[in-house]
This record gives sequence, C-alpha cells and structure tokens, in this order.
Amino acid sequence: MKKSISGFVLFLLAISASLACGAEPVKIGMITTLSTKAGYLGEEIRDGFQLALDQNDGSLGGVPVELLVGDDSRKPEKGRQIAKRFIERDHAQILTGIAFSNVAMAVVPKVVKKDIFYISPLSGVSFFAGKGCNRNFFNVAWQTDNLSEAIGQYATEKGYTNVYILAPNYIAGKDNVAGFKRFYKGKIAAEVYTSLGQADYAAEIAALRAARPDAVYFFLPGGMGINFLKQFSQAGLTGTIPLMGPAATDERLLKAVGKAAIGVINSSQWSVDFNTPSNTSFVAAFQKKYGRTPTLFASQGYDTAHLIGSALQAVSGDLSKKDAFRSALEKADFISVRGAFRFGPNHFPIQDYYVRQVVQKEDGSLTNKLLKKVFTDHQDAYVGQCVR
Repeated sequence: MKKSISGFVLFLLAISASLACGAEPVKIGMITTLSTKAGYLGEEIRDGFQLALDQNDGSLGGVPVELLVGDDSRKPEKGRQIAKRFIERDHAQILTGIAFSNVAMAVVPKVVKKDIFYISPLSGVSFFAGKGCNRNFFNVAWQTDNLSEAIGQYATEKGYTNVYILAPNYIAGKDNVAGFKRFYKGKIAAEVYTSLGQADYAAEIAALRAARPDAVYFFLPGGMGINFLKQFSQAGLTGTIPLMGPAATDERLLKAVGKAAIGVINSSQWSVDFNTPSNTSFVAAFQKKYGRTPTLFASQGYDTAHLIGSALQAVSGDLSKKDAFRSALEKADFISVRGAFRFGPNHFPIQDYYVRQVVQKEDGSLTNKLLKKVFTDHQDAYVGQCVR
C-alpha cells in the first residue's frame, strides 16, 4: 500500500514538473527610448536587463520570461500605444523601461490603475513619489530630484556662491532643479530652461559667459548633454568655469564627447569602480557581451531584472497572487550592484549617493572617478505626501 501511495505521489510530481516546463513565460513589456539622440539611454536599460535574462537562460527567479521591447521615440503618445498593445494584445503583466518623464506621465498612471505592475529602471518624477504614488509602481533607480540634491550639497560644501542653472523645460528638468536648490545654499546667477531635445546652446553659453558664475549646474540628458559639453568646450570655457550635473557624464557620453568632459563633476548612486563581487561580476559580464563599459543606466536595467526575479520566485511565477508579488517586491530581496538598497513606503529607493569626476586614464581613455559619498541612506523629499 505504501509503495502504491509513493508511486502515485511521484506520478503527480512528474505531471507538475511537466506542466511547469511547458508553462507560458511571464511577459514583461519594456517601453523605452531607442531612437533619437537620446536612444542610447534605452539601449543601456535594455541591455542591462537582457544580460540578467541571458545569465539565467531566459528566466528570472527560475521563472521563464519573455521580454517585449518597444521604442517610444521619446513621444508620450507612442508610449501609450505601445503600452496598450503590450497589455491588450500580448497580455503583459509587468511593464518597465521608460527613460523620459514626459512619456512616464502619459503611460504609468493608466497602467497601474489597470492593476498592472510598473517597475521603473529610470524615470522617477516627484508625482509618483508623492501625491501620485501607487501600490503597483516601484522605482529601482532614484527619485528624480535625488542626484541633483547630491550635486547641490556638493556645491555648498565647495563654497560656490553664484551658480548658473541650465535644464530642459519638462517635468524631469523642473524636478532636478528643485533638487539642486533644495541643498545648494548660495545665490543663483540665472535659472534657464531650454527646449527638450535642443541641439544648439550658443545663446545659452554666451549668456552664462556674461553672467560670470563661479560654477554651472546642468541637467541635459542624452544627446543634449553631448551637444552642450562640446559647444561649451568650443567656446573656450572648459576648465574656466566648473561644470556639475546629475549623471551628467555616463560612459557612453564620455566616448562621444571626449576630452571636453574632463573635470566635470557628476552624481550617481552607482559607479563602475565599486569593488564588490556583484558589481565586478556585472561589469565583466557586460563588457564581454556588449564590448563596452556599462553605464549607470545599464546597472539600473540589470537591477530591475533581478528585483523582478526575486518577486517572481516568491510566487513561483503566479502573478495572480498580486498581493504576494507586491510584498516580495517591497522586500527587495536581491543583491544590487550598487550595494545597500531598500524601498521607502512610497516604493522609491533609500540608498547612498556619490559624486564623481571625469578623469583621463593612462591609456588616454576617460572614466568617472569616485570622489566622495555625499548622502547615506538618503530618502526623497516627497515620501510624506504618499497616501495609498
């Protein structure tokens, strides 16, 4: 009798294993910017995420995953169309990937209201951290203000008393400037907002030269930053007025700009030279697969994949267990390449922030060298507004 029962149990286990092997993969929809001059930001997010998938044979947390990727071209309406397709046609249960806040504001509120999870590897505007927080929204990068808060604190500690501000006129631009001003205690020489995607900064550079500031704070992501740094150098200002910006000189931008970026101060929650086993392994694997040094955006895509994997493992891939999946996300039970990481009650990171400086290595290449830690276990300024 015992043998009969044991045999029946083994039979059921065999059937379960067979069904598991043939189970439909969890579909994750990635909406990101892959075209325009800012397209490398989306490439980095996608490639970091894909690396985590490849290292686990197409699975996250032991659960098979199908990654769907769509290019929003930095256009809100296109982002909405892709999200609709992923949800209604492809039945994606998790969305991720958005790089720019104008797209995020158009897409994310509708997604989370449909009880779909959105896990952000980049865009973290103040609305989502405060009054617009949602139980199904998680940000794995930072609240948009945070990197600029680190720059503002650094500028105060350096004793700068007259800083010129330059940022694009959209949500993330306003949030970053607010973050800088929250911790910078000196005077503002000027606060100038440019067009999103602007390529020519001749007028702005002429104005800041005339203003004679003792430093310039700039938030110009992607191709905007490349153009600004090149034109700043062509105007003969490199080395004469200190430049500071949040995540301003990632490794892809350094390759495009060259020596015009030397000396620029930038902030980050991650750096390629973090000497931890997880980061060393990530950097080596990324370089081997893609033939280039990862940026902080790639590290965020990689961490996003591992966060999702930790939660998928907790529910054995069953996303009908939404409360259990959400609880597992909140625990952030994964090893981040940035080091210590946990979520605040608004599902935004509480983490350390650093400033780095662009230096030239002996071989002539450029890199970001860690200067100092500015904040420890830093939380965003909007968490108190989050009521769910």
